[in-house]
Amino acid sequence: MPAAQTAYQPDVVVSTDGIEREQWLAYRRTGIGGSDASAVLGESPFTTARDLYYDKLGIASANDDEDNWVQKEIGTLLEDLVAKIFHIKTGYRIYQIKKMYRHPVHTFMIADVDYFVELPDGRKAILEIKTTNYNSRHSWWDEGVEAIPLYYELQGRHYMAVMNMGRVYFCCLYGNNEDEVIIRHIDRDMEYETELIALEEDFWVNHLLAKVPPPYTEDGDLVMESIRRHHGAADPDAQEIVLEGDCAANIARFADLQEVKKELDRRLKAANYKMSLIKGLVVDTMGKACLASCIVDGAPWQVTYKPVYTTGIDKDNLLRLKERHPDIYDEYVTVSESRRFYVKQKKKEAA
Repeated sequence: MPAAQTAYQPDVVVSTDGIEREQWLAYRRTGIGGSDASAVLGESPFTTARDLYYDKLGIASANDDEDNWVQKEIGTLLEDLVAKIFHIKTGYRIYQIKKMYRHPVHTFMIADVDYFVELPDGRKAILEIKTTNYNSRHSWWDEGVEAIPLYYELQGRHYMAVMNMGRVYFCCLYGNNEDEVIIRHIDRDMEYETELIALEEDFWVNHLLAKVPPPYTEDGDLVMESIRRHHGAADPDAQEIVLEGDCAANIARFADLQEVKKELDRRLKAANYKMSLIKGLVVDTMGKACLASCIVDGAPWQVTYKPVYTTGIDKDNLLRLKERHPDIYDEYVTVSESRRFYVKQKKKEAA
């Protein structure tokens, strides 16, 4: 494990032992934390840099997401258990220091570390506890090679910079026993760290301190979700907006991409039609069978066509429920808003 490049100790911001959540969140807003790093770089699958900007300024929280509160709660409840599994698997002594730390030079960088690890050679390392579901465990591999999800790697490198430590371990539980756990580590990379610090400083100085919202650069669905959160529901009575500059120029580009998509959709539709026909011919040959096999050019193939049973309420029965039991319908049926975004070229007005 590489040694730290420069001797320094992080400053203590506050003891987090028994601290109220709202007070803890207030301290988090005084700097960029490890879990914020991926959002700053536009690499978070959960939040945008704009969301983080609003959160740090106290305009709107990026943490209280009602849709995934159960997942977050499970992660908190299982933290000590996963740490114990790491200890049993590695034999390393682990311990907690319930404090929030700040980088002594780059004071916009803060850290709230899950656990620390005491290694056999006497050095200290950081341990980050993660949980995920069974289907998401594949994010810890890249084309069959062991890897760490980028948003976690950025968190770990941020912590190493603040704490001046040379290694971070990750222990991720994805099942319900001690063998369904992933343990990885990364070592400090000073060149990588220098770039990370520069990008975080740019966000802190040129956006947060300057009160300039960062541009949206993330995945479109993540951006749209962010916009819906911050702008709220549609207002049918709002005045028409006149687009100018780059935003106006993007409209023509969007229309061009619509045409490209139409062609791709046409080809996809043709492929789906052919696939559906082939599927029908094979299923007709199989009859009631759920399995079939064949040899094509010396290669073995297998076909499965097994039944899947699901429960639900179709539209007709939903209508009957509304008519016959309106009280039950009103209690359990929710209405959500969606808005269609469509671009077309307007006809020129007659002179």
